[in-house]
Amino acid sequence: MNAALPKQAGLYSSVHRNDLAARLQREVEGEVLFDQGSRGRYATDASIYQIDPVGVLIPKSMTDVRTALSLCRELEIPLLARGGGTSQCGQTVGAALVVDNSKYLNRIVELDLEAMTVTVEPGIVLDHLNAHLKPHGVWFPVDVSTAAQCTLGGMAGNNSCGSRSIAYGNMVHNVHSIDALLSDGTEGLFGDENTMRHAAPRVADIVCRVQAIALREREQIENRVPAVLRRVGGYNLDIFYPQNPRPYTDNGSVNLAHLLVGSEGTLAYTKQITLKLAPLPTSKTLGVVNFPTFYQAMALTQHIVKLGPCAVELVDRTMIDLARSNPAFKPVIEQALRGTPEAILLVEFAGESSEEQVRKLHQLVELMGDLGLPGSVVEMEGAPEQKALWEVRKAGLNIMMSMRGDGKPVSFIEDCAVPLEHLAEYTSRLTEVFRKHGTRGTWYAHASVGTLHVRPILDMRAGGAEKMRAIAVEAAAMVREYKGAFSGEHGDGLVRSEWVSWQFGPRLTRAFEEIKDLFDPDGLMNPGKIVRCSKMDDTSLFRFKPGYQPVAFTPALDWSAWNVSSDPDTDTITAPGTGGDPAGGFAKAIEMCNNNGHCRKFDAGTMCPSYRITRDEQHLTRGRANTLRLALSGQLGPDAFTSDEMRATLDLCVSCKGCKRDCPTGVDMAKMKIEFLHQWQHKHGLTLKEKLVATLPRWAPWAARFPFLFNLRDTLPGAAALTERYLGLSAKRTLPRWRRDTFLRHAPTTEADVADVVLFADTFNNYFESENARAAHKVLLAAGYRVHIARPTPGDNSGSKPLCCGRTYLAAGMVDQAKAEARRVMEALQPFVRRGIPIVGLEPSCLLTLRDEFLVMGLGDDAQLLAKHAFLFEEFLVQEHKAGRLKLRLLPLPEKRALLHGHCHQKAFDAVKPIQQVLALIPDLHVDLIESSCCGMAGSFGYEASHYEASMQMAELSLLPAIRKAGHDTLVIADGTSCRHQIADGTRAQGPRRAEHVALVLARALGEPKQ
Repeated sequence: MNAALPKQAGLYSSVHRNDLAARLQREVEGEVLFDQGSRGRYATDASIYQIDPVGVLIPKSMTDVRTALSLCRELEIPLLARGGGTSQCGQTVGAALVVDNSKYLNRIVELDLEAMTVTVEPGIVLDHLNAHLKPHGVWFPVDVSTAAQCTLGGMAGNNSCGSRSIAYGNMVHNVHSIDALLSDGTEGLFGDENTMRHAAPRVADIVCRVQAIALREREQIENRVPAVLRRVGGYNLDIFYPQNPRPYTDNGSVNLAHLLVGSEGTLAYTKQITLKLAPLPTSKTLGVVNFPTFYQAMALTQHIVKLGPCAVELVDRTMIDLARSNPAFKPVIEQALRGTPEAILLVEFAGESSEEQVRKLHQLVELMGDLGLPGSVVEMEGAPEQKALWEVRKAGLNIMMSMRGDGKPVSFIEDCAVPLEHLAEYTSRLTEVFRKHGTRGTWYAHASVGTLHVRPILDMRAGGAEKMRAIAVEAAAMVREYKGAFSGEHGDGLVRSEWVSWQFGPRLTRAFEEIKDLFDPDGLMNPGKIVRCSKMDDTSLFRFKPGYQPVAFTPALDWSAWNVSSDPDTDTITAPGTGGDPAGGFAKAIEMCNNNGHCRKFDAGTMCPSYRITRDEQHLTRGRANTLRLALSGQLGPDAFTSDEMRATLDLCVSCKGCKRDCPTGVDMAKMKIEFLHQWQHKHGLTLKEKLVATLPRWAPWAARFPFLFNLRDTLPGAAALTERYLGLSAKRTLPRWRRDTFLRHAPTTEADVADVVLFADTFNNYFESENARAAHKVLLAAGYRVHIARPTPGDNSGSKPLCCGRTYLAAGMVDQAKAEARRVMEALQPFVRRGIPIVGLEPSCLLTLRDEFLVMGLGDDAQLLAKHAFLFEEFLVQEHKAGRLKLRLLPLPEKRALLHGHCHQKAFDAVKPIQQVLALIPDLHVDLIESSCCGMAGSFGYEASHYEASMQMAELSLLPAIRKAGHDTLVIADGTSCRHQIADGTRAQGPRRAEHVALVLARALGEPKQ
């Protein structure tokens, strides 16, 4: 087996696969996933490749791993270890049993502050490790941009580097030892000579033979291994005769763990890693150097590094423009710019002395003036502004991948490393190569060490493979000319293993093969990587294989904005609807997910709440997008798009829209779920419960006439249990209480022709919590506005039914009914927005529907106009305050502290800050924002018996614990109806806490209006 290319998963007999699946089910405690959907979700990483695995094991213990390896050896089935699945070169895809370490094998085993080491399991995420280390004043300094989702096992496998490698080195320089499991079951601790002294006979024999190979090939090592810091190709045989300008070890001894670093799991399975730690720098400064030309940025880097920075990172014009188009990144990137630079360099200085770092920052300013660029440096000394800009830089790859159209930046030569003195010439010549082949490249990353993430924009569906090889050949020739490394950071994988022999020559290539055979004689460990590999342009391994085509169907929503074709040379896109997607752009919207795994983060942002509680790939934005893509392209069988498997995959999506904002490529899974549910309900229909919830705005007027009858469910013994049995509504929940005194029933209104503002009362704040609408009305009147209450037009054929945004219909996939409601709203509000009158709403999910889903319902330009004039209550007040028009006198409240929970849709539209700003108008009130993901109620989701447990788990992540810790004299503020109900239900056992809408808080703080 070790002399041939790896098999495709389909070539392994179903008998062997079924045998492996059955025996794993019997013999391991972990999760065994061999179904088609699961295998499809693990068939890709962040590269261009897709290979179906034999199956997936999520081990709960090392015993599970040993058992799996033994079975794989017996059945001759390869094994592939995987962490976050963020590899960009195809390291973590293959026809093998995929072992996902990230869910359970993620412990910190031992922290030794005296030795400055920490021992961890392979599945721990880098940011989680550093969060644990921070209170001790130390960190693990290989700070890669994917730190929020990448695992330490994956970082060791790829020999990761990070932004600050100029100061701290690569992964290989920061690993002390690796406890490994070989394919034959042998276990051994690999490290320095002292560590290896008591090695098992099999391990000692391997070490001896590897030493002999290194001695034999010493001349080849000295002649063929590039003498640059950033070199991660092949196996690190040069640990015996170092060519790296940075020493591998402090004492000069050979550390055999460093041979495993960068081996991509092809030599052994990593059980534990002992890492070297560094003191946390106590002071940092950041200088952002703006360059009028890209060439200048590259040419002057060599002078900047002489100042001793710990990082010099490049951001090019393309990334600047894309960042400015992202609402989350725009204000951050703009404060770093002077004029319209073609490139910027982020230059960081760090150490213990703040005075020293400020001095170096001033030296940078002086240097740039001496180099002919006075005034080009934006000085950032504050930690918050530095952190915000580094977050934009960390999202660089994903920002690049947010380009719409068929052409995407493709990773294959992106990590070529050249000496700094050649960097400007190399990038200039490479730009000409791109132009020659009808494309251009995107550039960012590690200028300090001559490694730039350069990605030519190629259409991998049409001619991209041919151009990829042609560009690689020419780039390789330049790399050799400049004595650089073809693989400088992200490893070899499927895309660069072919180039190992080019870089190191035939003798070292054979030496690498010998090393592979010593460790793994049966070729079971992640075959096809580094040695005996496939071609980089083997289209049968691509995600978009020849003949790839989504199924044709007519979507209910308008996805034409994604259905575009692009010109890679100019980064322009054609008119929407011309991109050739038979699914009307829906398939291309799904394909915006590049598998970067940004949705796997736990400690920031909103997405993805269901993944945070399950840690299952299926319940992850990436997993859902992959399943949709596979289903829509027929790879999961006929009718997969409306199958039970697809429904199960989207079941825990709470439509929080966190991905709309947090995902750097803008994957909007909430909108995609609406599309799916529309197709689903057309095929399968709706349950009684789904119909009742969806049509609530239709029958709400009747419920308001007889509230005592509709409220019996929570007062009549046994009624809650009956609703759970027959409707699926959890008996553990209380339901919103209907009331007769609805807001719209008696609300006074200003005539339309003299109104300053229109108040849009949604279903929930009209029928259930009318006090919120009354409070908002009171505040607006107190501020001097003439308030018109939005009502249907006189000719509306819906009778007396109030206006509705259609959100409940959308949540059930009833898009046609939602469109009908949207037209009613448009007809009633258009006379106002054409006059520039603001439309103000209270419920985030309802009001923001006017700014989001209304734009994809085929309502024309009027919908765009309405979206521009639709504001949440607090957004409107803040806008008026900033314009100097808000005349609102607010007095101190009895409560001096408040906790604020932002609704997910507010977070998605960056609409939480206005709540904080308007609350700041109340004297003496200190407001703390609860850093939380979704509350878990999410409309009707949390009321359903099947979702109750998941709903409460989401609330318990951070929201409910934060509220329980707060004193009862602390205000709890939440604008979302479902958020308030979740807080009440979730704190009931300890004494229920009542959360208030911001309008109610402001109304209580009102003084007398100014005359």
